[in-house]
Amino acid sequence: MRPLRMTAPRSPRPEVTPQALNARSGGSFPGLVGMEVVDVTAEGVRSRLEVRPTLLAPNGYVHAAALVALADTTCGFGAIAFLPDGARSYATLELKSSFVGAAREGTIVCAAVPVELGRQTQAWDAVCIAEGDGRQLALFRCTQLVLY
Repeated sequence: MRPLRMTAPRSPRPEVTPQALNARSGGSFPGLVGMEVVDVTAEGVRSRLEVRPTLLAPNGYVHAAALVALADTTCGFGAIAFLPDGARSYATLELKSSFVGAAREGTIVCAAVPVELGRQTQAWDAVCIAEGDGRQLALFRCTQLVLY
């Protein structure tokens, strides 16, 4: 299930591509976790994360923090892609998460869509799913502060 899109569609900044975002991630936390942006469109941002042993909690399932990192980064990259004219960056104000499934292996895909793209704040919805069988793992709502 995709998050509900509530804001009017608009195009992302042309310089914000998956390649540019992945290059930006290389030496930072998203790169450490192994996140990869796969798509930036007017619909939002999609990313993926290969499950590996270092991302598992002691119970053998993907750690909740790995999913939060994936969703927060995907929403944050969405904020970058849709910054209003004159804005220079963003900061996460709030992130709400609901975990509804678990995974031990495979690939996790995250889709983030804008709910509101304002001049001062943005709201994003994201869902993480298990790529192989489409099971929902987590749902997110993220609010971003636009920085000028």
